[in-house]
Order: sequence, then structure tokens, then C-alpha cells
Amino acid sequence: MRSIWNGAISFGLVSIPIKLVNATENHSISFRQIHLADGGRIRYRKVCEIDEQEVTAAEIGKAYEDADGSMIPITDEDLGSLPLPTAKTIEIVAFVPAASIDPLQMDAAYYLAANGVPAAKPYTLLREALRRSRKVALAKYALRGRERLGMLRVVDDVIAMHGLLWPDEIRSPEGVAPEAGVTVRDAELDLADALMDTLGEVDMDSLHDDYREAVEELVAAKAEGRTLEPEKARDSGRGKVIDLVAALEKSVRAARKSRGEEPEDKTPEPSEEPAGASMAEVTSLDGRRKPGGTGTKRKTASAAGKTAAKKPKSTTSRAPAKKSAPRSAAKKRATATAAKKTTETSGTKTTGKSAAKKTTSRKRASA
Repeated sequence: MRSIWNGAISFGLVSIPIKLVNATENHSISFRQIHLADGGRIRYRKVCEIDEQEVTAAEIGKAYEDADGSMIPITDEDLGSLPLPTAKTIEIVAFVPAASIDPLQMDAAYYLAANGVPAAKPYTLLREALRRSRKVALAKYALRGRERLGMLRVVDDVIAMHGLLWPDEIRSPEGVAPEAGVTVRDAELDLADALMDTLGEVDMDSLHDDYREAVEELVAAKAEGRTLEPEKARDSGRGKVIDLVAALEKSVRAARKSRGEEPEDKTPEPSEEPAGASMAEVTSLDGRRKPGGTGTKRKTASAAGKTAAKKPKSTTSRAPAKKSAPRSAAKKRATATAAKKTTETSGTKTTGKSAAKKTTSRKRASA
């Protein structure tokens, strides 16, 4: 790996020549700006505001812009003459527990490599001292024109250094926390603990950038003239008001199911409608009409529910009194009319036979 800085670690009176190597790399895909009309690449050119002429890198220097907008030129010689003891030295200032470092301060990470054979012994000494003490070293160093704060720790058999932000560069979280008072119940905390236990740990090597892989596949398809079918975006549920307990319970079941810890739970989710809330099934009674009726009455779900909810009457209860109210005149006429029609229909043949008998009897009497 290519070093980006050469210097030494100052460990009291011990000096350890080292090389600074980047410990991380960026795998994100970068894009270029193009002119949509013809596909030509868009470039930024450095132009002087006074004469409007493009300038080269060799003609560009540094300057500090004052409050009134005036420029104060600063040269590399000016910066090099400053009394900066960490210009070429990583100066260790303290050894502290790793827990005392706020993760918010963490910045870029580097590997420190021993520079040459003579550096191997003091390098190994510092590494083993850090390992045995279970502490990290706080150090100051200069890189890219400014003094920085760093933390040295052991990673495998290498000393790694994390750049740290200065304490005054960390913003206060004032005003970020929810303003309204929220009470969390023990049952909700228990479910959250259960979900954390179910999810458990993860192999960090198994995590990867799905979006980057999708972009790479898209670029490859475009280069080959293929078209990728768009995938349906998953509903993240953002902005929806949810039942926290129900969501936690569902999350625990899903996590356990994905790990094969329990079979699929077919019980209805808390968000589903409770039993009896849906409409009851109604059976048609077409054809069973009472005399004088105009149609079939259908029971509603509420009526069916009320009927099912009634308790059976006790055998010791008093029987209801029979209705003695006479039929209405209209109902009597309807019944008489129906009986008359039935008599006329069914007795037609009988009437004809009776008439024939009467005629025969008359003829015998006259004879």
C-alpha cells in the first residue's frame, strides 16, 4: 500500500519512524456531468475573476479572505516557518481507556507501518504496551496543512490511528431530542429487549452495499444495450401511525421465523378486525312468504348478533299468554277468497259428476 505521510511516533524519548497508510477505501460509484444534448462532458475550468483568463495549477496559490472580502496571501514558506512540533511527528500526549473516546469524534482511519528495520523493535514495544494496558493513545499530528487529534490502538498486529475531531468541533445535541414527554411502558421495553435478543449478532463480513451493486448492474446493462426491469420499491412505512406494541410483536415473530426458531404464526395480527366485526352471512329465504306478504325479510348482522347473544329461557319461567286478538277483516277476506278458489279448482270434476247423476235420476222418474 502506498504511504501518504512519512514521519515518526514520539513516545517519550523514544522515536519510531513510521509511514502513514490509508486504512479505508471508497467503493462508491462516481458519475460525470454531461451535456444532455450531445453527451459531451462538462468540465470546470479555473478562471481568474480579474482578467477572466484560465490559469494552471502552478499559477494558483493560497490566501485568507478577510471579513471585508480582501485576500491575504499565505505561502507554503509562511506555513513551514510556524513552530509546529507535530509537522513530521505523531506526538503521544496521554494513554486513556478506549471507552473515554466519544465515537462522535471518530474520523478517518490509518495504519501505521514501521519505516525500516531499526523501527521494528520500538514499534513492537509500543504495540505490545497498548495491547497489555488495554488502553489507547491520544496523539497530535499535522496532516494536509492543519494539526489534528488522533487515537492509536492495536488492530491484529498493527498499530492503527483514527483521526479525531477536536472537542469544540462536536455540536451540542440541544434541541434534537423529542420535546413532548413520552412514557415507555415496561411491556414495550420487554418486547424491544426480545427483538434485540432475537436479532442477535451479525457477521460484519456478510454486510455489503446493495445499492452500489444495483448501480453496477445498471451500468453494465446500459453498456450492453440491455434494459433492466425496475423493481418494486418496498414500503418503508414512513409517516404511518402504528401501534408500537403490535409492531414490536410482529418484528419479533418475523425475526424468529427468519432464523427458523418457530413456525409461522397464523394468529391474526393486532391490526386486524376483531372477531364478529365483519358482516354475518345471510341465507336467502325466497319462496317462504306468508299469505299477503310482499317479499322476504333478510336478517342484518346486528339482528343476527342479538339473536345469538340471547340466553335460552328457563324451564321454570312462566309461559307467555296466547294472543286472543281476532284476525283482521282484510285477512279473513283474503283467506276466504283463497279457500273459494281452491274449492272451485279442486271440485270442478266433482260438480260435473253430480250434475250428470241428477239428470239420470230425473229421466228414471219420468219413465
